[in-house]
Formats: sequence, structure tokens, C-alpha cells
Amino acid sequence: MTIKLCGFAASNYYNKLKLQLLEKGVAFEEELVWVGNSDGKLMDRSPLGKVPFLDTPQGPISESMACAEYIEAVYPENRLMPQDPYAAAKVRELILYSELHLELVARQLYPEAFFGGKVSDEIKDRTRKLLQKGAVAFASLVRFSPFIAGPELTLADCAAIVHLPLISSASKLIYGEDVLAALPVKDYLRQMNERPTVKAVNADRKANTELMLAARAAKK
Repeated sequence: MTIKLCGFAASNYYNKLKLQLLEKGVAFEEELVWVGNSDGKLMDRSPLGKVPFLDTPQGPISESMACAEYIEAVYPENRLMPQDPYAAAKVRELILYSELHLELVARQLYPEAFFGGKVSDEIKDRTRKLLQKGAVAFASLVRFSPFIAGPELTLADCAAIVHLPLISSASKLIYGEDVLAALPVKDYLRQMNERPTVKAVNADRKANTELMLAARAAKK
């Protein structure tokens, strides 16, 4: 059985895993699974109804970091996690900072920034402070030499490539300033976007986002 990546390509966490699989050269299938429903197709394999998740020969795995660790363990070729324990821990550290202290915080802004909704001034103010704090902490850890964690592409890059554009865009749209402006994110992303794997992920993301927005508009 080929490993199957389940979810939809508009999701940055889905694309984190997709980029990992492409960079490693792992053969995989994709299964389109939307969220926001209690269909067994989703809930039986991802108990919180979240994507992405994997279908593996042993069974399903949910949560993107658990999925990423499984992929690294089962497919050791073209490693994206250093073998040195300290270096590996620093990669995990960067992923956690980019996700817990930046992307998941910025997510509070997405309804207004990207989907025509409204976010309260109280949430905006609180989110801004948290993003500024997270950005300073993240800046103290990143390398950009030329990759996030150093000279080799790692899982930290798979996360950064899909998360950083959203964080920058959301903060700029809501606050008029990019919370990551002090970092060379634009140059980094420009370089990463030249990779064939990233081009493929971005093309699929754009197509799937258009499909998702069309489906939402049809429901109104």
C-alpha cells in the first residue's frame, strides 16, 4: 500500500507534509478530504476532524508533526532531520516556534485578512502583541544560511515555506505592517520558490484555494 496524504492543498499544514514527501522523493497518493463535517471518511481517521492526516499500511496518523516524524522514520532516504540529536532538536524547536508562536497566533487574523469576516479589536490587539513577541523569539533562532536551520534543507524549511507567507500577509493586511519585516523572509522565500517541489506545491495550493472559495461562494 502506498502512503496516502489526506486533506486539501489549500491547507498550509497539508502542504508542509506534501513538500516533505516531494523533497524526499517518496511515492504517495493524495486523497481530497474537506473539514467541517462529521463524515466517517474524516472522523474515523482524524478524531478531531482535522487535516492533514496520513493513511499508512499500519493505519491512520493525525497531527502534522506526528505524520512528519513517521515519514522520516519509514523513509530514511534524503533525510530532512539531522542525525545529530542536538541539531535535530533545534529543527524541532524552529518548527514549534514557527507554528505555535507565530502561525497559530496569526490564524486569529485569518477570518478578516483572507475570508471577508471580522475580528474584534480586542483579539487584534492581543494577537499583535503575541506575534511581536513570537517574531523576536523566532528571529533569535533562525539561521537563513541559506536554509532556516543552517546549510541543509530540513523539516523546519518545509514548515517555514508554507507558514511564513501567511503570517506576513495576515499581519500586513490587518496592521499595515509585516511582523516578520526584520527578517530576510522575502529573499528566503524567493530562493525557495525556485525549487521544483515548491513550485508544484504552490500551483496545487492556488488551484485548490480557488476551488474552496468557489464552493464557499456557492453556499451563500
